[in-house]
Amino acid sequence: MSFQDSYYSPEFINLFTESFSMPPLLSLPSKIVNNVFHYRPTLSTEQFVLWVVVIFSVFYNVPFWQQALAGYELLAVQTWLVFANMFLVMTCLNYLVFVSLAFRALVKPLLTLLFLIAAFVSYFTSYYGTYFDTSMLDNVLQTDTNEAQELLTAGLLVHLAIFFGLPTAMIWRVKIAPSTWKKAILRRLAYYLASTVILLLAIVLSYQDVSSLMRNNKQLRYLVTPGNYIVSMAQALSSQHASANTVRSPVGKDASISLRVDDKPTLLVIVVGESARAANWGLNGYERQTTPKLAQQPDVINFSDVTACGTSTAVSLPCMFSLPGRGDYSKAYAQQHESLLNVLAHAGLEVTWLDNQSGCKGVCEGVTTKALSPEDYASLCQDGRCLDEALVQALTTQISSTSADQVVVLHQLGNHGPSYYKRYPAAYERFVPTCNTADLAKCSRDAITNSYDNALLYTDTVLDQVIETLKHQDKYAAAMIYLSDHGESLGEKGLYLHGIPYAIAPDEQTHVPMIWWFSDTFSKQQGLDTDCLRKISDQAASHDNLFHSVLGLLGVATNDYQPAEDISQTCRLPSSS
Repeated sequence: MSFQDSYYSPEFINLFTESFSMPPLLSLPSKIVNNVFHYRPTLSTEQFVLWVVVIFSVFYNVPFWQQALAGYELLAVQTWLVFANMFLVMTCLNYLVFVSLAFRALVKPLLTLLFLIAAFVSYFTSYYGTYFDTSMLDNVLQTDTNEAQELLTAGLLVHLAIFFGLPTAMIWRVKIAPSTWKKAILRRLAYYLASTVILLLAIVLSYQDVSSLMRNNKQLRYLVTPGNYIVSMAQALSSQHASANTVRSPVGKDASISLRVDDKPTLLVIVVGESARAANWGLNGYERQTTPKLAQQPDVINFSDVTACGTSTAVSLPCMFSLPGRGDYSKAYAQQHESLLNVLAHAGLEVTWLDNQSGCKGVCEGVTTKALSPEDYASLCQDGRCLDEALVQALTTQISSTSADQVVVLHQLGNHGPSYYKRYPAAYERFVPTCNTADLAKCSRDAITNSYDNALLYTDTVLDQVIETLKHQDKYAAAMIYLSDHGESLGEKGLYLHGIPYAIAPDEQTHVPMIWWFSDTFSKQQGLDTDCLRKISDQAASHDNLFHSVLGLLGVATNDYQPAEDISQTCRLPSSS
């Protein structure tokens, strides 16, 4: 063999390569990474689902564990026993549900979808204190494009990358082991049996502690992921499907209105506020004067103790315009019956809904509806959203379009969160520093409150402009009612935005501002004693009163009118009731 042949021999080349290779210890990390990257475990469907539900129990239920264990001594053995039993109950329940739907061909797409939804849910639950019940899912399903875009923050995208991207990548690396149908059935029955036995044992061992905990902390049921959104989504979708082709039953078909020949036509403007809470309303004695212009209007009557029908627009808006009060209200009723606006139309009034929000939630069905178009109010609109002063311009156009008795509803964008800083022009940035992002986790509570209060300050101007518009027209006997749909949490008890289930909702979300304003002509024609109204304005009122108070103020007669629910009833002359 020549030197050249031996030099290029495989043995020589291997020796040469090894002499310059990394030391064994230094190459270990790269080997581990390489092995992990190429590792593809093979699991049965049942084993696969078990690992997934354990991941759900541990990583997607952090708010649940935080609240559930809040009253326990964390170092006590009893605490860990309770914790372990609750973990077993949650995991086994999820497992029995998931494995029932897990078929080899569908299990990965199904779990991918569940991880996606769970990632969204865990973000809003963790950062905003959101509870996902049926009404919250209704809100989600009715969210428009503009609202959705505002919620797509950098913080959300990072959270999705971790809580959706990583687990999804993991589950698609797993190989599902093939099996004969006989073995598959026997294996699944075995897992069913084992899960059921463990579940029953865990329930027996922890029944007293867990039942007491859930009974005293009813909000916990809305934090159990993925059960919270699966159940709520099913209920929300079924109710939407049931109402899709429903013909609404008439309400107040006998309604009529009698006016004297020398009376002016009547104009009532109902301004529906958004997310305005009573606690920050200047006229209610808030430490900041967020309503300076309304405070200068001598004829404004402020109602300081008003309760909303719900904590979300999807509930409150239909409820406040429906015949039943909150105690008898149901989504099914609202979907199947006409609203207050239809009763007014039956009485012969022209009714118009002007919308600067995401729709009327069915309230305006059957009456004239106009959504504000950014193209029509270019100076007041950007990014598909219009400032509420556009509603005042639309109202001015509507007033001049007819001389008939009419009711106009202005649906505000108001204090719609989390982008409070977008709800007012720069000139209204009085309280600083502000939170100039929809990602509230990046802002201090003070900055969030400042932005919220600036938005209220702008609402004060909008309402003042509505009143001035009504004052400076002489065609109508005019009046205005302002009432917010629900309140808002600004960090109290770790809660933000709104939508907490009503039974556990804080006052910040259920107490709302309401003001009434009447022109002298309107008060005289309807026989209203405004001094009397001022004296009772601090008495408890609610959304329940709107339906009947509007009928009473306009002199609409119908068998559906309930005088006891009419706030103005005791302050009107008997002949005008």
